Amino acid sequence: MAMQFKRPVLIGGIGLSLALALMESIQSSVTEVGETAFLGIIAVSAWTWLFGKPPKEVQLAKGYEAPTSLIVEKAIARSNATVEELETEAKNANFKLELNGRISELKDSAAQLPEELKRQELHLTVTGGKGSGKSAILEIIRSNWMPQTAKKVEFTETTWQGIGTSELLSPSDLILFVTTGDLTEPEYKAIASQTSKGQRLILIWNKQDQYLPEQQPQILQKLRERVADILPAEDVVAIASSPKPIKVRRHQPDGTVEESQETPNPEISTLTERLTKILEKESQQLVWATTIQKAEAVKLEAKTVLNQIRRERAMPVIEQYQWIAATAAFANPFPALDLLATAAVNAQLIVDLGGIYQQKFSLEQGKEVAGSMAKLMLKLGLVELSTKTLSTILKSHAATFVAGGAVQGVSAAYLTRIAGLSFLEYLQTQEVAMDANGNNPLNLESLSKILETVFQQNQQFGFLQSFVKQTLGRILPDSQKVETAS
Repeated sequence: MAMQFKRPVLIGGIGLSLALALMESIQSSVTEVGETAFLGIIAVSAWTWLFGKPPKEVQLAKGYEAPTSLIVEKAIARSNATVEELETEAKNANFKLELNGRISELKDSAAQLPEELKRQELHLTVTGGKGSGKSAILEIIRSNWMPQTAKKVEFTETTWQGIGTSELLSPSDLILFVTTGDLTEPEYKAIASQTSKGQRLILIWNKQDQYLPEQQPQILQKLRERVADILPAEDVVAIASSPKPIKVRRHQPDGTVEESQETPNPEISTLTERLTKILEKESQQLVWATTIQKAEAVKLEAKTVLNQIRRERAMPVIEQYQWIAATAAFANPFPALDLLATAAVNAQLIVDLGGIYQQKFSLEQGKEVAGSMAKLMLKLGLVELSTKTLSTILKSHAATFVAGGAVQGVSAAYLTRIAGLSFLEYLQTQEVAMDANGNNPLNLESLSKILETVFQQNQQFGFLQSFVKQTLGRILPDSQKVETAS
């Protein structure tokens, strides 16, 4: 099968394959080290020879900033930019007509964000597990506290299981999270998920009256220590919304003792005082934080639709490069180095995928990314495992298996596909941005996890059989195709 290579870097990949063939004669002298270790050493050395330097490992740093008017403006601008980007790409792409409705809704939601900043009424949510006393707390707040506050407040009640660990309650300017003792692990994760996204939250320990007076300060302190990394101490309060009746003894003038059951008044002053203080000093910040959340939600949904369109454009590109890699590796007689034989092909694939996802990578950066992925694949054992699996399938084709380079060609195509799908997934899930030096830093830990996941998803035996057959149809001469079919 004739194949034209218009990019010099692809020629470099084939040249590397031929250079590796010259090393085959020395392989037998290092069998004591083991084939896998030996090939790994050659892989790193050859990469340095080809591209001049090993790939860099750069970690992305993330953090949450307190809401300000500037942060809100930037969030709204990002949301509008993503929606506009989606609209532009949708016009230029062959996308499904049903996306028109979603794009129109997103444009309307983005247009309403500036109006959100003018909102005067605050939306608060009371949430917690069943039996935690949410309804009693809300009843007291509405009857005793709301008439005394000058702020316009609207309350909603829900169980905390409705929040989930990755979703936000919306709209909600402030969450009152109710617990009846020490937090369970799911409760802690739910609270941490909310606060990590900038959600304002008060943690309420209700039913403190069920503990002895000397125990109550100790329990409250332990609770504050448990959430010290996600909540300030003043946002953890203890109350008793529905105190249990207590036995009261009264000594009568005649010397007798009279016993009766009395219900103490609810004690939620620490909560209402904290609410009052927050609403007096942070009302504007609460509205800003909610607006940021809504802007991020619009951006996320627009990004999801945008990724759907881009993925449809990216898949033919990945398939094109997997066939280029297969053809290049098929002519390489040196075994088991399929990854290196296609390293340069993958570098150009990275550049082209980055262009589809509006992430500009230079060829040099593409080499670094491809080098990082090559090292990760070797480290994770994906190269060896995929080669063994594909070789097993190829053994069922006697005529095909003995053809020189068949294993290398199929393996190269498969590994290029895995690299392309992994980087595609990485671009869809990571916020990739230029650093001060004009480079696109990689989160190698995240990329490693994505590689493993994508590899596992593409290990189904039926898919591999079909992939092998399709690859052989691309790389084998017509005479061998006939033999394979028969």
